[in-house]
Parts: sequence; structure tokens; C-alpha cells
Amino acid sequence: MTASPRFTRRTITDQVTEDLRARILSGDFPAGFQLRQDAIATEYNVSRIPVREALQRLDAEGLVSFQPHKGAIVAHLSLDEIEELFEVRKMLECELLRHAVPRLTPEDIKSVEDILAVYDESFRSGDISKWGELNREFHDRLYRASNRPKTLEIIRMIGNNTVRFTQAQLALSGATDRAEREHHHILDACKARDVDYAVELLEAHIENSKNSLIECLRGARASEGLSN
Repeated sequence: MTASPRFTRRTITDQVTEDLRARILSGDFPAGFQLRQDAIATEYNVSRIPVREALQRLDAEGLVSFQPHKGAIVAHLSLDEIEELFEVRKMLECELLRHAVPRLTPEDIKSVEDILAVYDESFRSGDISKWGELNREFHDRLYRASNRPKTLEIIRMIGNNTVRFTQAQLALSGATDRAEREHHHILDACKARDVDYAVELLEAHIENSKNSLIECLRGARASEGLSN
């Protein structure tokens, strides 16, 4: 008899991590929500071991934090922290795009166009659930040609920390038309191989997204009696 593979627990941990991450990014688990290991284990019908490992991974990603007497909670980011993350994004993503544009193949361009087409349709249909992930896919696909995997990995982690806020901000602020327009302009500059203009557009796009998000969150948190 062939022995059973020994990666079952790792696979379960991966699945629990991915599902919890998706629920945090979608806003299903909001900032400050307590993630009780026993309740999660019961819901997924698994032991507490893969749940604990999944929460530790999400802690390393900045999506979860462990607090005394509360255990794991969905991480809360202050407005200053969010602004800082966007500033880091701007520096790193502009550098990635600068390296990526000359290396983009026709196949790369086509894949970005396909993502943008789905993104456009999600805006028109008002399918909010897809906006955050499609936005990340658009940027991620552009940057892959940079051949800078470590920097891209950092950008993805930062994206995990801001996408849950950005998705809500697009819905609440009505900034979808501007975001859609800016994405098309960035892609057009990339197709024209105009590196400097593409980077200039990306920098403005990230700055606009940051300002709109901060303004939206400041108003929402003020209405809840929160200062930051």
C-alpha cells in the first residue's frame, strides 16, 4: 500500500490562510474583528493547529495582530500608517514600472488589456467585490516584466494591507471614473514605450488614490468618533 503524502496539514494551512485573507481583504472581517481560533477551527472543520499557523502567516503580512487578552484581531491601520504605505508604494512601484516598460512583450500588453476590460466591466456593473483584486492584478501584471521578484513581493504585501480600504473608498467616494481613466492612460503610455510619462502617470495615480482614500477614511472615522 502506498503511504499517504505528508503535506496534508500544510495544504489545509494554505487553504485556511487563503480564505481568511480573502475575507479580510473583502471587508467580511473588518479592522478590530476578533479571530477566535476555536470558532474558526469549528467553521472550517479543522484542528486549531492549521488555524494558528494561518493566523501567524497573516500576522507576518500585517493583516492580523496579536493582542494581550484578545488574541488575533484584524489589524487596524491609522491614517498616518496608510499614508506611509502609499508613499512606499509610490517609490517602489514607479521603480518597477520604469524597469518593466522596456521589457513588456505583446503578450504582456494583451494580458493587461484583458484584466482592464474585466475591470471596466466590473465598474459598469457595480460589482464592488471585484474592484480591489482587479486593481491589484492590473498593477501586478504590468510590473512582472521588471524582473524584480523581491520588490514585487514587497508591493504585494503592501497591497494586502491597503486593498481592503481602497475597495470601500472607490465605492464611497465615487472615484471609479477617475481610477478607470488613469489606468487606461498608464497602459497607453506603456504601449507607446514612453517610460518617463508612464512613471509620471503612475505616480500621480497613486497620489490621487492616497488622497482620496485618506479623505474618505477621515470622514468615516470622524463619524464614528475616531481621531485616526
